[in-house]
Amino acid sequence: MTTPVIGVLALQGDVREHLIALAAADAVARPVRRPEELAEVDGLVVPGGESTTMSKLAALFGMLEPLRERIAAGLPVYGTCAGLIMVADKILDPRSGQETLGGIDMIVRRNAFGRQNESFEAAVEVAGVDDGPVEGVFIRAPWVESVGAEVEVLAEHGGHIVAVRQGNVLATSFHPELTGDHRVHALFVDMVRAALQ
Repeated sequence: MTTPVIGVLALQGDVREHLIALAAADAVARPVRRPEELAEVDGLVVPGGESTTMSKLAALFGMLEPLRERIAAGLPVYGTCAGLIMVADKILDPRSGQETLGGIDMIVRRNAFGRQNESFEAAVEVAGVDDGPVEGVFIRAPWVESVGAEVEVLAEHGGHIVAVRQGNVLATSFHPELTGDHRVHALFVDMVRAALQ
């Protein structure tokens, strides 16, 4: 079985937790900050953090266009929380100058579940993840307002879409990397392996 090399976009956010979760899901995990590092990975995680800051840092580090090109060419990508916003084609309420990488035909709402002090955990049934619900950690989390015809909705919480997939791009509103349950990362690693076939 191939051991894929999966990068974590390490401009801002909870990078270390994703590196640990990916390694636990049998991938070689490494931080990615520069285009030459992006060129060496089979898949990429865009972590949680602050989507506006991440967008600006991606531009500053010369990463926006290389990321968009690799995603358009089929690079498997998994975005969590701010990462979900980054892989959206459209943000309902973007901050000034905020850009996305695209990849999923969806419209997202930033901080939809409330501010930091309204963060919560909830059990979430995710299609494609076996053995019961995953513990979703929602921290200033976005939700998906609407999706295009090609997008598969994998999970909802409170009547809102919180996990989606389109082709090789996966996204969740919540943070599975903070729970010690690596099943969502394992699903992504399997996606990356399938893309390498």
